Amino acid sequence: MCFAVRKEVFVAEQQVPEDIEYDTYDAVAVHVLAVRADGTPLGTGRLLHGEAAEAKTGGDPSVGSLGRLAVTREARGLGVGAALVRAVEEAARARGLTAVDLHAQTHALGFYERLGYEAYGPEFPDAGIPHRAMRRAL
Repeated sequence: MCFAVRKEVFVAEQQVPEDIEYDTYDAVAVHVLAVRADGTPLGTGRLLHGEAAEAKTGGDPSVGSLGRLAVTREARGLGVGAALVRAVEEAARARGLTAVDLHAQTHALGFYERLGYEAYGPEFPDAGIPHRAMRRAL
């Protein structure tokens, strides 16, 4: 179900090539999923930690990487995204991590700032979409 949400949001809506949306990190990531009472998926995200996160966090083993956060169009504005971020943060704490990094699409910077994340570094493209690195201490 996580991949179905990502395909809907990233591949169909944002035109991210499918061959770069799914990667080898999916096999080792902690995935979170939000569903309606009837089981319909509403959103997903993932946490990379340890060696899998090193390239995204500057090599700091105490920092996890939140990524692939996607919320279906029907669930946007309902708090699903914030709940998924908090679930990833809880998973990070459970693994002894002290902070979470992410690469936010620039249109979503305000969303992450409201959740306590701070942007750092310059804007950069990822899959042709402008991004900024952000971090939150846990």
